[in-house]
Amino acid sequence: FFYFPETHGISFRIQISVQELLDTDVLLKLLFHLPVNYPSTLPDISVNSDQLTRAQCMDVKEKLLEQAKKHLSEPMVHDLILWAQQHLKDVIKQSATVCNEKTTSSKGTEDGIWMLLLHLDHMRAKAKYVKTVEKWASNLRLTGRLMFMGKIILILLQGDRSSIKEYLILQKTAKVDVDSSGKKCKEKMMRVLCETEVQSQHKRFQTFEVKEYSAPEELQKEFETAGLTTLFSEFVPLLLK
Repeated sequence: FFYFPETHGISFRIQISVQELLDTDVLLKLLFHLPVNYPSTLPDISVNSDQLTRAQCMDVKEKLLEQAKKHLSEPMVHDLILWAQQHLKDVIKQSATVCNEKTTSSKGTEDGIWMLLLHLDHMRAKAKYVKTVEKWASNLRLTGRLMFMGKIILILLQGDRSSIKEYLILQKTAKVDVDSSGKKCKEKMMRVLCETEVQSQHKRFQTFEVKEYSAPEELQKEFETAGLTTLFSEFVPLLLK
């Protein structure tokens, strides 16, 4: 235990090891913050683990808080720790599969696979711009689509969260296009429509492709095939107006 007293109660960290599905031990780091009027108030809990994705850690935290509610007004931390040791497998089974790589060997895996949807206003030097986007996607091992439909330009990417972040930096800081006088310029009219963790119902794109669509229905079909109907209906119709 590491105790560090605060004016607003007590916080402590505990690390537990749980025998996992793939016969590897999962190290679960739990941080409990007990408010002054604990146990009549629920503790704050945060869950971290190098072997689990961020989504899985969130699932464990939610389940622990559900358990905590059952023990309200009685000391509960010990019970919660036991519960985590006994039920971690079940929580993870319901969630995605365990990331077996350690974060040191594979940068970004602890955050799972992320998805990014960007809207670009225009491309003056289209051929060069498209080549640049393809090169970045390939270097960062991102898959997805660069989509043209009428005047609409969308970039949909999937990959490690760190790679997605890196792509965003490149897109904002590199001179990817030319201005009206033909001088190289940075992308100033880009909007991030959505940045989120890929859920189990989303299909993974296997490649990165540049595609042109002649009608909104074709574009919609591309999203639907990837299990992204909600993403389409939330953001694209507004651009079609």
